[in-house]
Amino acid sequence: MNRFSILIICSLCCYTSYLFSQTKTIKYIDTKVSIDGKLEESVWQQLPEYTGFYNYAPNDKGLAEQQTEVKLFHDGENLYVGLVYHDIERKSQVGSLKRDVPIGLSDGFAMILDTQNQEQNAYYFSVNAYGTLIDGLVERISEGYNFSTSWNAVWNAKTSIDGNDKIYEVVIPLKFLNFNKDNAVFGVQFYMRDIKKNAWTILKNVKRNYRLFDLRFTEKFSVENLPSISSSKFAVTPSVTTNYLNDVVEEVDETPFIPSLDVQYSVTSSLKLDVTINPDFSQIDVDQQVTNLTRFSIFFPERRNFFLENADLFSNLGVDGVNPFYSRRIGANSDIQLGLKLSGNISPKTRIGVLNVQSDEDGDIASQNYVVFVGEQQLSKNITTTAYLINRQETDGFEFINDYNRVTGLNLNYRSNNNKWLGLVNFGKSFSNGISGENNFYHAGIWYNKRGLEWSAAIKNIGKNYITDLGFTPRLSNYDAINDVVVREGYTQSTVSIEHEKFYENSKALNSVRILNYSNNTYLDDTGKLNQSSHFLNSALFFKDLSAVYYVYTHDYVDLKYGFDPLGNGDALQPGTYNFGLLKIGYNSANNQKFRYSVNVQKGNYYSGKRIAGGVYLNYQLLPFANLELSYDVNAIHLNELGKETFHLTRFTGQIFFNNRLNWTTYVQYNTQRDNFNINSRLQWEYKPLSYIYLVISDNYNQDITRKDWGIAFKMNYRFDF
Repeated sequence: MNRFSILIICSLCCYTSYLFSQTKTIKYIDTKVSIDGKLEESVWQQLPEYTGFYNYAPNDKGLAEQQTEVKLFHDGENLYVGLVYHDIERKSQVGSLKRDVPIGLSDGFAMILDTQNQEQNAYYFSVNAYGTLIDGLVERISEGYNFSTSWNAVWNAKTSIDGNDKIYEVVIPLKFLNFNKDNAVFGVQFYMRDIKKNAWTILKNVKRNYRLFDLRFTEKFSVENLPSISSSKFAVTPSVTTNYLNDVVEEVDETPFIPSLDVQYSVTSSLKLDVTINPDFSQIDVDQQVTNLTRFSIFFPERRNFFLENADLFSNLGVDGVNPFYSRRIGANSDIQLGLKLSGNISPKTRIGVLNVQSDEDGDIASQNYVVFVGEQQLSKNITTTAYLINRQETDGFEFINDYNRVTGLNLNYRSNNNKWLGLVNFGKSFSNGISGENNFYHAGIWYNKRGLEWSAAIKNIGKNYITDLGFTPRLSNYDAINDVVVREGYTQSTVSIEHEKFYENSKALNSVRILNYSNNTYLDDTGKLNQSSHFLNSALFFKDLSAVYYVYTHDYVDLKYGFDPLGNGDALQPGTYNFGLLKIGYNSANNQKFRYSVNVQKGNYYSGKRIAGGVYLNYQLLPFANLELSYDVNAIHLNELGKETFHLTRFTGQIFFNNRLNWTTYVQYNTQRDNFNINSRLQWEYKPLSYIYLVISDNYNQDITRKDWGIAFKMNYRFDF
């Protein structure tokens, strides 16, 4: 054999060895592990170690100084994760012991599992240094990715400290994951959070111009011997709720007893059927109240667990401000009797979602049936398409009444190979009994993102009869405060934005400077006339500890076509053109301190008058025992001859932690715009994984502290796995 042949063979061997070293694997090992945070079992010594974490924040250059090692395997029923973070000090700092509070204010780690490796949605699991569990779902939205912590699974984790090393040991049952043995590659990402240094480090290198949970940047792990179906197919959760409700104004009280049942059946390992019967959501956190000075409704997120599994299939059918399906519409006016949902993958590149909910009759409110069909197909690595049909129809017993609203549509999502470009095209059409014409919705948008520079442009058109009874399209409905009527009007909206940021890794004082953050939304009415143009301009200085000082300037041109009563005193602004602007200056403290705060002051014009506003936020952590938050916002508006009003909004949140499973949370909210003073106090005990006892007290007063109504709710559920 000549030297050339030997050289070729050696090169091939080296290349093969290189490829092998780059292949990351979740091994199959038939053994059980005791979850104690020690990593003492022999199996942990048999596994490959994945390390070389990169900096993500406060800088995103190079390898992390404090490294992390991760090991993974599964036994056909559970996924096991062992992780060691080499800290430089023994102490740990956490922000909460309450389940599902994100680890942004704690030491801890997070992982995302894209179990279909399609970069569409993923599972989120996180543990803080005190062993508190956080789980949720990552989902694709029009311009990137977002995540919610409302989804829950039964899993476990323990932590320990060895010298300065922080050790995490995790077990996640595979039955909670949507996977397919014929597509045995998981997209995986690990994040370490060290709040003491205000630092994030990350396994797969991602620059911080991308969102932290961007599914396009995951390590690909080959999974050995994935099972074809879950060993546990049924999860059954019965619950009982009893409420005492006292309406002081109407002098009515009642004490209903509400049994309910939730069932989840694994049709396959990637397709799940959820059933809910007579559900009660009294344990859900109250919405955070806001002061609304716009002419339109404000969006609040979904919190009810039944609607959250594969939620992105249903909630991501439109764009900001025009979404054909908004699950909070269901059950808003009357109770839900029965809900069925089938969702998940029927093949590696095909997802489906089918939802059917029946609501009850309540006095003058008719019973309704709600049906949603969604199909999502990945046409290529770059293009995904989604088609949907949504139907709301009145019912009388088992008969359908000819009072309906139907919406159908098609979406195309594009993402480039270099991950710098995103594109989205939407088409929708609605059908309502007795209404025809001007019932289409069109949208096209593009987003560009590279380190230090982002820009986007979009245009959408909504016909006045694009009616979505189950959707969120607030700008279609214009309330005329002079004639006390709602006028439906179509419009065209164009949006442009640009952001430029400069990073200073070597500066002793600055972390980065947001040089320019500008956006504009322009609205034309259905005749093509300019109706509104809103400008947003912002810059900020981020210091080394990530505290920040900033300004925001907003300016609006409004051609007001209908009377608007922002003060709520009966004296409405008259139709006409208005130009007004507002300057806001603020400061945010570093968020890794036990005492955090932010403050802002605002001054400018508001329609034909003046506006002065301000806000303060305070947070003090008495951990591991308690966490206290207080926020206050004030808006003083003077509209000359139409009057003046000062809106106060105060929110206090007090959390007391007895341990990781037992906590007491109290919300106190005072909102003069809504004439409401609310107290909501909840004792929550997770006595068994995903089995809870709740005791909730709610008390409502007007702004003069005169009681309107109050109630006490006791709820208990128990989860069975078969």
